[in-house]
Amino acid sequence: MNRQELIEALATKTGNTKADADRCIAALLEIVTATLKKGDNVALVGFGTFEVRKRAARAGRNPATGEAIKIKAAKVPAFKAGATLKAAVNGGK
Repeated sequence: MNRQELIEALATKTGNTKADADRCIAALLEIVTATLKKGDNVALVGFGTFEVRKRAARAGRNPATGEAIKIKAAKVPAFKAGATLKAAVNGGK
């Protein structure tokens, strides 16, 4: 499902217009992004948690030349699925 399909599904499910659904999705993404940028988590009980994880610096290789390179440490966004979502995906309630 891409963003357009999500907008259509949300508009149908809520009875709102596609424009309203688009604004809601955009607002949600902005809020999650801003919260993660501050270093905080976004926990949606039963669905999952958006969080920031730290990735350590490491050695790597340039695939084109085979030359060894250093990859800098970074913070990366991550999503951890909740129990209810996991159960739904696996055929449970």
